[in-house]
Amino acid sequence: MHLGALFIIRHVLTSASIRETARSFQLSPSTVSAAIRNAETELAMKLTERASGELVTLIASAGVLEGLEPITVAIGELCQFAGQAGAGGIDEAWAARIPVKIGAIERFLEVADQGSINRAARRLHLGQPQLSLQLANLEKFLSRRLFERQAQGSVLTEEGRRAYQIFMAISQAWNDLKSAADERYRRTARSLRIGSIIPTGSESWVARCLGLLVSEWNARRSNNAISLVSMTADDLREALKSGRIDVAILDSVFGLDDFRHRELLQTDMVVIAPPQSTEMTVADLVAGHAICMPSPRTGLGHAAMAFSHERAPDRRLRSRDITAADSLPVIVDLVANHGYVSFLGRVSAMPIADKVRIVDLDEALPMSYHVAFNHRKAAADASAVIIAAAARITSETVAKTDAVRESAA
Repeated sequence: MHLGALFIIRHVLTSASIRETARSFQLSPSTVSAAIRNAETELAMKLTERASGELVTLIASAGVLEGLEPITVAIGELCQFAGQAGAGGIDEAWAARIPVKIGAIERFLEVADQGSINRAARRLHLGQPQLSLQLANLEKFLSRRLFERQAQGSVLTEEGRRAYQIFMAISQAWNDLKSAADERYRRTARSLRIGSIIPTGSESWVARCLGLLVSEWNARRSNNAISLVSMTADDLREALKSGRIDVAILDSVFGLDDFRHRELLQTDMVVIAPPQSTEMTVADLVAGHAICMPSPRTGLGHAAMAFSHERAPDRRLRSRDITAADSLPVIVDLVANHGYVSFLGRVSAMPIADKVRIVDLDEALPMSYHVAFNHRKAAADASAVIIAAAARITSETVAKTDAVRESAA
């Protein structure tokens, strides 16, 4: 990491804006974005994300912002040391472009501690000419002579001793941040990260599959601990591609040709309606009730949106008549308690049949759910457990439904 990038990152986390940071420092937005991505890689954590087109800083960024504070203070001192501070204080545009890497700082400190370029080069496993060149570049950038080369070694000049204090503060603060990141890397390497579409509730087939997975996985005393997260289908695809998750349960495998994937179950789309509603057709339900459905970022939402645009009366297509929500529990509550109608896969609707009315479409619209996973053996093993769990759960649900129908008859 460059010092300039760390200065940029602090401004982004403070302002929550890449474009404002770019304008303030007269940089391109892509340069600022690259600094954030590099920091997230170095620190093994996500610092920001996009929500409704806006940059949002995550909770973890508060700790990073605190850890960057001593580095920012030291950069301000470095700015004064290099003669780049004016009456108004630090020259932020200069600070954002400091090309000095943390690695170069640590090599400078090693030479100062050893009192010899040769000894430092041996300890760092570097060539002496390479280390000498890096020190010369550092002196050139600061326009300060940092070492006096003597027969017995290299001794810090008065300006070099001042630089040593500044660089030591930077090195210690960065190492504090990195030590936490190293532990996160170790935990991440051991853990198996499972992502799924958002369950409708605790009794949904998704929630039960994940519950069975965790129970059976831990019973095997696997070396890989499991971590779970729920997202939309679009987010799951991106997380799988970026390596943030190892396994994804989702309602569309569009764009995942590079990953192994298997079908979990097949179902069809149904309408869920308020329990007190009396309309018998989908057209009447859509005409008489507000609509709430998963957003097009989900496979289900994309299919439902396409269906509603094709079949619904024109007045229902006004944006105020359709609410998109990526929280299935919220959608279920809107239908059960507030008079909305929505669309779900039948297998997801059946466990909540006591809360809503399930109405069939005029023509069957098939849907399927899948599990996709990366190259890790643990990911393939977990997917096999999920597939078996889905088969067991759906067969139990069908058996219960048949039993209810027989008793009613």
